[in-house]
Amino acid sequence: MMSKTKKKKKHRLFWHFFRIQLVLLVLVLTAAAYYFYGGYGKQVEELRQEAVRLVRQSDVDTFKANQTSIVYASDGSVISTLKGEKDSYYVSIEEMPVDAVTAIVSIEDKKFFRHHGIDYRALLRAVKAMVQNGEVKQGGSTITMQLARNIFLSQEKTWQRKVEEMYIATELENKYSKDQILEFYLNNIYFGNGYYGIQSAARGYFDRDVESLSLSQIAFLCAIPNNPTLYDPVTNKDNTVSRRDRILKNMLDDGKISQMDYAQAVAEQITLNRPQALAKNDYVETYTYYCATRALMEQQGFVFHEDFKTDEEQQAYEDTYSALYSECQKKLYTGGYRIYTSIDLSMQDGLQQSVNDTLSGYTGVNDEGVYELQASAVCIDNDNGYVRAIVGGRSQEFPGYTLNRAYQSFRQPGSAIKPLTVYTPSFEQNYTPDSIVTDEPIEDGPRNANGTYLGEITVRTAVEKSVNTIAWKLYDQLTPDKGLSYLKAMNFSRISPSDYRLATALGGFTNGVSALEMASGFATIENDGYYRTPTCIVKIEDGNGTVLYNSGQNPVLIYKKNAARMMTDVLKGVITNGTGKGLDLGDMPCAGKTGTTNDQKDGWFVGYTRYYTTSVWVGYDMPKKLQGLMGNTYPGKIWQSFMNKAHEGLEPLEFLPYARISDDLLQQQESGIGQPEDNPAEETQEEETPVGEIPDEETSVEETPVDAEN
Repeated sequence: MMSKTKKKKKHRLFWHFFRIQLVLLVLVLTAAAYYFYGGYGKQVEELRQEAVRLVRQSDVDTFKANQTSIVYASDGSVISTLKGEKDSYYVSIEEMPVDAVTAIVSIEDKKFFRHHGIDYRALLRAVKAMVQNGEVKQGGSTITMQLARNIFLSQEKTWQRKVEEMYIATELENKYSKDQILEFYLNNIYFGNGYYGIQSAARGYFDRDVESLSLSQIAFLCAIPNNPTLYDPVTNKDNTVSRRDRILKNMLDDGKISQMDYAQAVAEQITLNRPQALAKNDYVETYTYYCATRALMEQQGFVFHEDFKTDEEQQAYEDTYSALYSECQKKLYTGGYRIYTSIDLSMQDGLQQSVNDTLSGYTGVNDEGVYELQASAVCIDNDNGYVRAIVGGRSQEFPGYTLNRAYQSFRQPGSAIKPLTVYTPSFEQNYTPDSIVTDEPIEDGPRNANGTYLGEITVRTAVEKSVNTIAWKLYDQLTPDKGLSYLKAMNFSRISPSDYRLATALGGFTNGVSALEMASGFATIENDGYYRTPTCIVKIEDGNGTVLYNSGQNPVLIYKKNAARMMTDVLKGVITNGTGKGLDLGDMPCAGKTGTTNDQKDGWFVGYTRYYTTSVWVGYDMPKKLQGLMGNTYPGKIWQSFMNKAHEGLEPLEFLPYARISDDLLQQQESGIGQPEDNPAEETQEEETPVGEIPDEETSVEETPVDAEN
């Protein structure tokens, strides 16, 4: 009797719970119906009609449509083509392994074969969230809805797009079979790194056709489309493997594979076998794609910045950046664009050859077979700020991912940073090349490399001989806040809160700088203090010739003109009398600065003429000492070799002179040099000089790098 009573109670509780859920469901549906039809009925009907029209006009070729983008050099010759893989590697459903279908269905849409384009239970969750929040934040998209979005719509998260996506999905299910929809989907979905479609991904990541992949490899590929950045096999392989394992577990639970198949697939080690080899223009291509993608992001209104007040703000920015970057990169590979660049292929070959020849005696390789000793270099046209040549490493026929060190690697700059953070800013504070300063020991400060001190010398001599104590004193007077503000204004991207200390006067940064950043910084000095964002993209047109993006460089004033010209005049002496002696370009006037870090781990030379600015870095990817590495050895020789070739046939041009400061002011300076109160930075600051926003950080003298050049 008790047992029957308990059963009745359980039965009543079940129906009570069911009625509550039914009421809630009705409320949600009512709210959703009111939301869509009560206030937006006309708009919803228009979306439905548009969906019907789009699908009716479609055919099989709609899902194979793809256009090739072309990248042009400055002379109009073709550098490379960006081909969407859907045309070249389209495979029918019959050619695909069954495992590819079951894997993608198991992770993306378990009810694919049971619904008619819409999974209403998943959709209800999304609708409920939309009613509560006023915007679409959750998924609910089936494979058919994803296909609708990828082919016909944008990635914009609005209720209008979601409604049209649903209507299109329903129409697709009416017009095409399930097998066709899966075929369209697997040939159009994005698998990261420029690969569209599973066949393209199979060749791109494993250098094999999809039909010859193992179960584990197929599941690995099917892990990518959900978030090609998060599950990027190249940069986030562990994430991809983890999601692969989840897919295999789903397939096991769904009865699509056996326990033995599952165990073997999970145990299989994934080894990427990317087929492309480094071509002579590979560094140009990677940089071009990067710049073009960011150009499209800018064209869509994205604002790039590096300063964040909180970790949450930074994470939100990075999420938005990643999503839009992927979307714009996809457009590059499928949009049929004409991308016009500033790259001079003759100069590019010359810069690459100078790097290769100078380092040819070092043949050691790492475990991956890549040369251990590396270099990067960038040449900027001083007339317009465009990148003319960029080298991210030594030439090497080596399959795999290309690291373009010129803009992707950040290293300690040593004394090469001094003109940007110490001396040009100090020239704005009424110092001149002839100001007298005292080279002497500093308590708790740096020492000179040779342990000797020169006493009273001019600022010009201090720069030419790369005297550490003078740079330290001037930076202390200037303050790290002020000195680093110039770098931030020129978009040096890796400035850390811990860099606001005196050690950065000598190049002691937390993260370092790139060759591209150094080239643009010195080009700013040559350009009378005006900074132009470095890029190689001149313009981008669509297939019809309509200009989508035009770089239209907008110079920004960083340094006062006279201060910049003083710096150039002093840097001329580095090559004629100082640490860069012997790196002259014959009759062509030039200026430059050497840089060497502790233990000879990094060597730099950055120099310029009226025509071009070129920066060169040499070192190991994993920092270690290189005997004989100085700014005036390998980096300087690369710079000199390339710049001589780049200036062949050009008329020698003298640098413009700076305005001399009055004798009265000079006498006033000489009577009290080195005293902060005598030359307060804020009192002498003119309106035209930009002031960056600097965090309120205390400076410290914890690690004092010793410049190796004196």
